Amino acid sequence: MNTDTYAEATIEADPALPIIRIVRDFRATPAQLAKAHLDPDLFMRWVGPDAITSRSLVWDARSGGEWRYVSEHDGQEFGFRGCFHTVADDRIVQTFTFEGMPDDVSLETLRFVDLGDGRTRLEAQSLCDSIESRDAWLRSGMEVGVHEGYAKLDRLLADGEVAA
Repeated sequence: MNTDTYAEATIEADPALPIIRIVRDFRATPAQLAKAHLDPDLFMRWVGPDAITSRSLVWDARSGGEWRYVSEHDGQEFGFRGCFHTVADDRIVQTFTFEGMPDDVSLETLRFVDLGDGRTRLEAQSLCDSIESRDAWLRSGMEVGVHEGYAKLDRLLADGEVAA
């Protein structure tokens, strides 16, 4: 593995269950990764593909809190919302809904695994409503948003913009 950058995230669909798993290593502490996911200003700077801009409308990052943001691309807005079920030092459990598909709600678990030496593995799992919903997400081009978003997060971390 290159010492300056990490490989792209691995994105896998469970063949038997409506689950998407994403794994990605970062040159950051678990606290830095948690902050990048929970601080709305930081999150909006890295989430999603390069071609979009996002803004937070509601952000209450605590166990039992809620969130909502809008992403804009070519004059169109796309809304996303959910609830923070659990916010802990080593994990976030939340719901996720794309407002364009309001009946499809996924349960997401993000785990921040300390690898030592200032490195952390992000293990994300999304449990979708059905295999059809999961496959629709995979066909949507979500991997572009994952890869480009995490590359932006790498830059924020490298620039020291995510203090622990």
